Parts: sequence; structure tokens; C-alpha cells
Amino acid sequence: MEPNEIDEVLSRPLSRELLARDLTRLAYVAKDGTPRVVPIAFVWNGSEVVMCTTKNAPKLPALRHNPAVALTIDTEVHPPKILLIRGRAELDVVDGIPDEYLRANGTYTMTPGQRVEWEANVRSLYDGMVRIVVTPTWAKLIDFETTLPSAVEELVRQRDQRA
Repeated sequence: MEPNEIDEVLSRPLSRELLARDLTRLAYVAKDGTPRVVPIAFVWNGSEVVMCTTKNAPKLPALRHNPAVALTIDTEVHPPKILLIRGRAELDVVDGIPDEYLRANGTYTMTPGQRVEWEANVRSLYDGMVRIVVTPTWAKLIDFETTLPSAVEELVRQRDQRA
């Protein structure tokens, strides 16, 4: 997929809505060769999906070994709105708490006092974290109105050709 095609998908209003959500599902291949999918908070910075995790997270050796990942950001209603992204994970070990981690977890309803307490607990727990940065190399938006899963799109084309 060409960069301008990716940009076109990610700049659609529905894509922007989904990229403003707080949770994605990160799919990767574990070191034993089996697939994994984990929910993880994220921030879209306009060109990259940034997720943060502990320095001892089991996914990190797998991502170092095979950085190919897929992300799904979707809604809980029917029909769902789905943004699919593929890319390569770049790992950035940082001291302290990345701003993205605080922003990604800032959408939860907390009073100002709860937020201060939560942030203090986070800062006391982590001496550093790992930023997982994914630059999209492929993207697809499925809204079940104007776009469908590719297999369904193919069935529609076949049906239309028969008619």
C-alpha cells in the first residue's frame, strides 16, 4: 500500500474517531511462533500509533525478534466500525513515564484527586517503560456501509458480475 493511500484511509472522519479511542488490540507472533493479541492503551500522534508497556513485558522479546504487528481499533456496537492497521513495531526504552502513557490513560473518568493519586502510583511503580511505536504500512477502514471486509467485497463483485 502506498503512503498516500494509507494517509487517505487514516484521514477519513471515522478513522479519526477511531484513532481518538483509548484501546487497540495489538497482534504479534510470540517467540514460540504462536499468535498473540493483547488489548493495550494507545495514542495516535498524527503519523504513528504509540503504546507503552513495562520493561519486562513478555511481548518485548517477541517484538524484537519479529516486529511485524497488526492493530485493530473498533467499536462495541453492531455493526462495528473497524480500523485495521499493519506495521512494524519500533521499541524505544525510556526513563520515567512517557507522556503517551499518561495521555493514553487519561481518558478514564477520574476526579482530579484520583488522577493525582493514580499518577503518583504510576511514577512510584515504573522507573522506565518501553514505547512501542508503529508507523502504518497498511490500513483499512470497515464501516459496513461504504466499506466491507475484503472477502465480502469480493463476493459482492462476483454477484454483480453474474447479474
